[in-house]
Amino acid sequence: MRDEFDAPLLPADVEASDLAPEARMQLKTLDKDNADVVARHLAMVERLIDDDPALAHQHALAASRRAGRIGVVRETLAITAYQLEDFGLALRELRTFRRITGSDEQLPLMVDCERGLGRPEKALELSRSVDAATLPTPVRVELAIARSGARLDLGQTQAALDELRIPELQRDVAYLYSPALFAAFATVLEELGRDEEAAEWIALADRAIDALQAAADPGEAETVRVTEEWVDVPYEGLEDEGLEDEQTADEQAEDDRVQEQQEQSVEDADEQDSMAGVVDGTHAESAAAPIDAADALVDTSAAAIEAEVEALLADVQDTTVADDAASSHEEDEADVALFAIEPEDAGESATELAESDAAQAEEPAPDAPAHEADASDDDAAGEGPRA
Repeated sequence: MRDEFDAPLLPADVEASDLAPEARMQLKTLDKDNADVVARHLAMVERLIDDDPALAHQHALAASRRAGRIGVVRETLAITAYQLEDFGLALRELRTFRRITGSDEQLPLMVDCERGLGRPEKALELSRSVDAATLPTPVRVELAIARSGARLDLGQTQAALDELRIPELQRDVAYLYSPALFAAFATVLEELGRDEEAAEWIALADRAIDALQAAADPGEAETVRVTEEWVDVPYEGLEDEGLEDEQTADEQAEDDRVQEQQEQSVEDADEQDSMAGVVDGTHAESAAAPIDAADALVDTSAAAIEAEVEALLADVQDTTVADDAASSHEEDEADVALFAIEPEDAGESATELAESDAAQAEEPAPDAPAHEADASDDDAAGEGPRA
């Protein structure tokens, strides 16, 4: 049976909304009326913890009587008990909080409670029960400070200093945990008789406090509230240059993609038409013109030479007279500027290939049957590109 307990009165000006939202979320499992009362008691703890820790503890007890299975309630009761140096109650409540939530965030306070109970060895053992690397940085710093205190309790002063030599001990940067860490480091230095160094770290702790306060205080910064209002603008009243709709980034990207696809389709179609013309001889006049080695660089790769040979063979399919081939050659030279200059190579120029193939094309007798001329062309095509 529980002892009789008179809950402290709740002032009219304290409301459930005064409690932090993340703490109120944990009270959702309670009925609304009970949750509101518990939230108001916890809000009073926050209001009184520094000025009247005893009354804050009474509010924490009242909340615990109403919501003993809520993690934040047991945590709050532990903190008020610690403030009153009731380390036994604080440790029990912290263990319950840890069991309910599975959180190790109050491990440093548990270690300090063991110290408060006169058990520094137990405190160090408890501090090693969790891998410090898995803890958030502020909790890891608090744990280092608690371990250092336990070392001091055991008279291990140098070991206490070593416990504080952690990556977060940075003299040129101030975090929320920095003042406490700097002050603890200064305390151990004083124990070692290194007073000058201790004074430096005390000064650093004060500077860190000032820097954090300055960062938290907006000072005379002006608060600007921005509101948006939709305004209907008649279309007819717009100037000509304002009529164009601005494209979003996604719309522009989509337009670019469609344009690229269209250009690629045109290029593919042109390439197919060109290849078809080379095969059947209908586009011989539009084939790539032979380029003099003195005027331009020549691409003598296998693919390029083969394409030139096929184009030239298509030119000589019309076996009329050499004058027609020369005329076609002159017309094609006018199109040289339309083609990109290719890399130079030491192989035979396209002009020499054209003259050699033209000479071979003139060898068949004028009265040779058409099928024999076709066979000659096929044999020439089968010889492959020249080196």
